[in-house]
Amino acid sequence: MAWTKSPQPLIDLFDRSVPTGDGITRRKMFGYPAAFANGNLFIGLHQDDFVMRLSDRDRARFNAEFGERVFEPIKGRPMREYVRLPEELLTDARKRSSWIRRSLRYAGSILPKAKPAKKKNKSQRPVRGSRA
Repeated sequence: MAWTKSPQPLIDLFDRSVPTGDGITRRKMFGYPAAFANGNLFIGLHQDDFVMRLSDRDRARFNAEFGERVFEPIKGRPMREYVRLPEELLTDARKRSSWIRRSLRYAGSILPKAKPAKKKNKSQRPVRGSRA
């Protein structure tokens, strides 16, 4: 099943919802708008869903308040730290902002992922007399 683009009103809402500040970057992930803190995804879109990453404690509180809203981009493969925002948060900027701050705080507390080492091309031989 092919993924569908997010509707423009949801993209506009996402754009208005991304906080500004040092260490916050935006880029696309799987073709969808996403925001990162400390190199870690904290909010993003996927099809018709606005998703956010929450700590275990905040996720338990979120689930108690809004019901279980697991983000599962591929059937049978849930992303355990992520939840889908309910309509209530999509329509209430103040409440949404409060949850986004929690998400940002959590993502900012996670150590950045180590960048993979660049693979050396085995076909390249060092030039005689150089250090390789």
